[in-house]
Amino acid sequence: MIEMVIEARRKDLGGFEVGRVLPFHARRMVGPFIFLDEMGPAEFAPGAEGINVRPHPHIGLSTLSYLFEGEILHRDSTGVTQPIRPGEVNWMTAGKGIVHSERTDPLKKSRGGPMHGMQAWVALPAEAEDVDPSFHHHGEEGQPSYENGGLFARLVAGEAYGARAAAPVSSPLFYVHWELAEGVRTAPPPGRGAGGYAERALYIVRGEVEIGDQIFRGGQMVVLEPTAEPTIKALTPATVMVLGGEPVGPRVIWWNFVSSSQAKIDAAKADWKAGRMTLPKDDDQEFIPLPDVPATPEPAPGPTDPV
Repeated sequence: MIEMVIEARRKDLGGFEVGRVLPFHARRMVGPFIFLDEMGPAEFAPGAEGINVRPHPHIGLSTLSYLFEGEILHRDSTGVTQPIRPGEVNWMTAGKGIVHSERTDPLKKSRGGPMHGMQAWVALPAEAEDVDPSFHHHGEEGQPSYENGGLFARLVAGEAYGARAAAPVSSPLFYVHWELAEGVRTAPPPGRGAGGYAERALYIVRGEVEIGDQIFRGGQMVVLEPTAEPTIKALTPATVMVLGGEPVGPRVIWWNFVSSSQAKIDAAKADWKAGRMTLPKDDDQEFIPLPDVPATPEPAPGPTDPV
């Protein structure tokens, strides 16, 4: 029933802790999901730095930002400036190249407050890797939801349970947010044996859940076997992110770049180092330089992106 359990690797970034889930050395991807971080939870004091991710580039992926608490201000090289708040989705497709920053708005910084959310990268299929960059923001109305008997479920992206979310995905996938009351039982979207998705996993954000005869807790990802059709029972109030989809094939990941081609990674590195990628027009006074290393095995932890 359970193929693997992945423990989030926590790192303190100075008043803000991040848990890296994917990529993992023994499991690089789940469906097209190639990167997953839990941001926080944290409580920023008034005047604290908050989120401060300087402009940096991406290729070959879509990023998906989703918050439980707090707010982040996004700016990118397509000209978009967009805050994201709890229950909303920021879906940014890098394609052939985009530059963005994510920061705490100065007014929010002066007040302080909580921050907790998830950041995911979705690898683009080969035919979409070189599309023009784009950005889409979706409020709660763009994400179908269901609530009954102690279960709240929101379809953040993709298709599941007969519904489709608004985010413009490029390959078959699903990403669901569950809030479970104690004792609630539910099930993930069906797997390959039932005509569903080839790869599926659950990330427990908080609380305890039972799958089969095993108990899992906050900070653990449970990767399901392709044909498993488990029932999930909440032993305590729990928050769970359920994700998966169809594989898009092997991918090279280096710093903030994802591609099916090492040559494209190398070209993106050269473009960023030479200053050929445009910075966001409202955030162009600084940027994150290219790492001065020949290779990195996986992205370095950062508040919402590798930095």
